[in-house]
Amino acid sequence: MLDAFIIEEIKRRERNREERERPVLEIPLPGPDERPRRRSDAEDDEKPPRGVIVIDLLG
Repeated sequence: MLDAFIIEEIKRRERNREERERPVLEIPLPGPDERPRRRSDAEDDEKPPRGVIVIDLLG
């Protein structure tokens, strides 16, 4: 029978090995020219105002 410390150490090493062997995919970040531009306050003013419509289906 193994000591509890030894069993926990074996489990910890197995978890570490599984993490290292897990496949990794690196996603390329867009360059400064490819990033979408931010909206300015002037563009926000050009949009029509939005509203809310409430439909009462029970009455």
